[in-house]
Amino acid sequence: MATTEDRGASESLEAWRANAYESAPERTDELFSTISGIENEPLATPENTDTDYARDLGYPGEYPFTRGVYPSMYRGRLWTMRQFAGFGTPEETNERFRYLTEHGQTGLSTAFDMPTLMGYDSDHPRSLGEVGREGVAVDSLADMETLFAGIPLGEVSTSMTINSPAAIVLAYYVCVGEQQGVSRDKLRGTAQTDILKEYIAQKEWIFPPEPSMRLVVDMIEFCAREMPLFHPVSISGYHIREAGSTAAQELAFTLADGFAYVDAAVERGLDVDDFAPRLSFFFNAHLDFFEEIAKYRAARRIWAREMRDRYGARNERSLLMRFHTQTAGVSLTAQQPEVNIVRTALEAMAAVLGGTQSLHTNSFDEALALPTEDAVRIALRTQQVIAHESGAVNTIDPLGGSYHVERLTNELEAQAYEYFDRIDALGGVIPAIKDNFFQREIADASYRYQSEVESGKRVIVGVNRYVLEDEEPIAILKIDPALEQKQIDRLAAVKAGRDSQQVEAGLTALKQAAARDDVNLMPLIIDASRDYVTLGEMCDALREVWGVWRETPVF
Repeated sequence: MATTEDRGASESLEAWRANAYESAPERTDELFSTISGIENEPLATPENTDTDYARDLGYPGEYPFTRGVYPSMYRGRLWTMRQFAGFGTPEETNERFRYLTEHGQTGLSTAFDMPTLMGYDSDHPRSLGEVGREGVAVDSLADMETLFAGIPLGEVSTSMTINSPAAIVLAYYVCVGEQQGVSRDKLRGTAQTDILKEYIAQKEWIFPPEPSMRLVVDMIEFCAREMPLFHPVSISGYHIREAGSTAAQELAFTLADGFAYVDAAVERGLDVDDFAPRLSFFFNAHLDFFEEIAKYRAARRIWAREMRDRYGARNERSLLMRFHTQTAGVSLTAQQPEVNIVRTALEAMAAVLGGTQSLHTNSFDEALALPTEDAVRIALRTQQVIAHESGAVNTIDPLGGSYHVERLTNELEAQAYEYFDRIDALGGVIPAIKDNFFQREIADASYRYQSEVESGKRVIVGVNRYVLEDEEPIAILKIDPALEQKQIDRLAAVKAGRDSQQVEAGLTALKQAAARDDVNLMPLIIDASRDYVTLGEMCDALREVWGVWRETPVF
């Protein structure tokens, strides 16, 4: 019969390590650090976790909001379930929107194709072969009308993942709302608009940083006055993480960007409490379960502290960090793609336990192509199982007070403040971008992680361990190449049917206003949108005045 040695109770963590733990050798074939490289203690206890409940945790819906931004959290209302959708022409994406809402999705999330993201119309030579490939093509108000046909904008919340031309897409959305009889003050949703993270990570910019920031503040100011239910900026760590950053870098760089937008809006003359409640955030949900939960908790705490103490916010809603989460696209593998369902479920659970307000779950086939309807349905069902079957929503912040989670939360917060100091020493976010600070930090982190994978110390199931030699291919979504010409023909029809004098007048007014610093461009962009001036034409007008940005490469 097996027996165990009775060593007696250890008097301290140090004694336990010396007398018990170190007598049992650790595995040496795999790392015990987090994905981001934080060394995990074998055991977290009060002896190595500095946490004061009132100071660091508090209660949900109360400062410092570590445990959640609302008192009842998911016992009161579930998170918004969004699935990213966009491909081909507006008709195809409209069909996908309808499919998702019929299967229980509670918010729309729109992906735009690369020409739209870069400010080119579908008939531009640079758009060749890219129209409708990675998202939906939107060239003019006519496309936005088709995209949301039969979808009552007064009843849905719409997220739009677009940055440099975000003001133009928002203007189209306002115009569609007008056509449906929905006033702009009733429109709900989010435009991503986070141009700073484009310079840092995603690289989908058009203009130099300074005029780009002017356009962002124009949107913030316009929405504060005209669209009180709309979030004009979704400050996005997601793409920073997808570029290879650590969790601490995602946390720090995202919050630094957020503070830069607050600084710019305050400099414009806006009161912080007039716009801060409508700022939102967008985080990645990666695979290191506890690290991700700690990241979200640290983010809420830092934002609340800085908004109260640095910016003097008086409205409690200004202190609330509300965020959307998307599971990590970079964690998905082309090998054994069905295993991605498991990865996504773990990441989604981390987002829920971390207190997200909105969630997108990636489809298992997205490492190979845009998702099929079946794959999207499974991804949505993943959220629904978590919401209704897992029990995760029945108590608020169930991991709060865990020594391990609190220790990680403190560590990520400390690393974030170290980065804030380094960014401030460089003169702020824009000077740091021009100095390639963020790009170098992310490149170094990405190199470390990839080296760990290639050495086999960081295990990726199906890639460097548990590999299948002969895999059966899965069915993937293929975009019909004929859709590109269909979109180009539609654009030609729009241009042929509009008043060319009104178009020229609108573009001239936009250029004149862009050359000045004291004019908010949003009303002029909305006026031009009503006359079916295209996205590419407006971006070209702004390029003529502001020029374009060229990054110095980092090697």
